Amino acid sequence: MRLGRVIGTVTPCVVCDGLEGVPMLIVQPLDKRKNPVDSPIVAADSTRMAAPGELIYYESIREAALALDPWFVPVNDAIIGIVDDVHYFDLEET
Repeated sequence: MRLGRVIGTVTPCVVCDGLEGVPMLIVQPLDKRKNPVDSPIVAADSTRMAAPGELIYYESIREAALALDPWFVPVNDAIIGIVDDVHYFDLEET
């Protein structure tokens, strides 16, 4: 599972079979301290509830294709759930 924040929405012109009605959202990947890493990605929202500004967790590649119904739709990233908060404890600092 990977952590991210929804920063926008995508309106596709063409939708592949199996992805009808699935929201496509722009996600900024985050590290464990909620700092941005890498470039934003487009993810299919399997929860159908995420909105811009929300903290989410997502899967990539094969796991993303399995997260939606029907399985194995053509997606590279899929939002799996919404995160309430993250508490990070660095055991090396204590």
